Amino acid sequence: MIPCRGKAVAIALLAAAFASAGCGLGPGEGVGRVELTVTRDYGTVPVLHRELGDVTESDSVMRVLERSAEITTRYGGGFVYSIEGLEGEGGGGRDWFFYVNGLWSPVGAADYPLHGGEAIWWDYRDWTVGERVAAAVGSWPQPFLDGYEGAHHPTAVICMGGGTSCREVRGRLRDAGATLTSNSSDEAIRVLVGPWSQLRGDRDAELVEDGVSLSGVFAEFSTGGRVMRGLDERGAVARSFGADAGLVAATRREERPPAWLVTGTSRSGVAAAADLLTEDALRDHYAVAVEGAVETPLPVR
Repeated sequence: MIPCRGKAVAIALLAAAFASAGCGLGPGEGVGRVELTVTRDYGTVPVLHRELGDVTESDSVMRVLERSAEITTRYGGGFVYSIEGLEGEGGGGRDWFFYVNGLWSPVGAADYPLHGGEAIWWDYRDWTVGERVAAAVGSWPQPFLDGYEGAHHPTAVICMGGGTSCREVRGRLRDAGATLTSNSSDEAIRVLVGPWSQLRGDRDAELVEDGVSLSGVFAEFSTGGRVMRGLDERGAVARSFGADAGLVAATRREERPPAWLVTGTSRSGVAAAADLLTEDALRDHYAVAVEGAVETPLPVR
C-alpha cells in the first residue's frame, strides 16, 4: 500500500506497509495456490486477475505481485508506487491498498507471508474519506473458508430479528466451507443478520453509525434504521434507497476478527441481502446494497 502524504497518516501507513521488495528466504516448500486480483476505483475497474499455483513458504504478497505484474516501488523498495503503469497520486489522495482474504493488512506486502489459499486484492482508490476501510466483502468466500493472517477462525451467525434469513445465511456459509459455531467468542468471525433497527447497538455494527471514516462502510441509516442511503467515495450522499433495501458490509475493530453485516431497512431487505452471499454478487466490492433486484456496489459511483 502507498502511504498517504499527510504527515500523521504517513507515519501510520509507513508502519503498516514498510517492507523491502527484495527480501526473501529462497524457494522454500510449496504451500498451494493463491489468487491475485488488481482493480481500481473501489473494485469497479478490473486491472488483472491471476490464479497462482507455484507459491512457496518463502513467498510474500510483494513477491507474488512482482511475479505477476509490472510494478515500481519507492522508499527503498518498501512501497508499491505503480502497478501496470497506474501510479499513486500522493497528495491527490489516490494510492494502492491491499487486502488479504478481505482484510486490510496490518503489515507491509513484503512482510506478509503466504500459507496457501489466500485471496490477495490490490485496489487503487481515493483515500480522502475511506482511508481506513478495514474489511471488505469482495473476496467471498474468504475469510470464512481459510480465515486470515495464517489462522482459521470459526464463524458465528448471530440472528437479531432476521427470521428465515438467518437460516439462509447459515446455509450459504456452510456451502461456502465455513466452520459454523454457536459460540460468538472473540475468536469467531461474527455474521450479524437482521434489520438495522436491531443491529445498530451491536459493538461491531455501531461503527457504521460513527461514520464512514471509522467504519469504512459507505452507507448510512436514519429514522431508526428505516431509511438507508449510499455514499460516494468522498462520503457524500449519492443515493437514497427504498423501504425494503438490504446491505452486505463488513467492519473490524482493531485486531478483533471481522464482522459481516447482513442487514436492511426491513425483513424483506434482510432477505434480499442474504441472497447476495454469492461470489457473483460480491466479487471485488467493498460492500453491496440491494433494492428489489437492483444491486449497487458501495461506494456509489
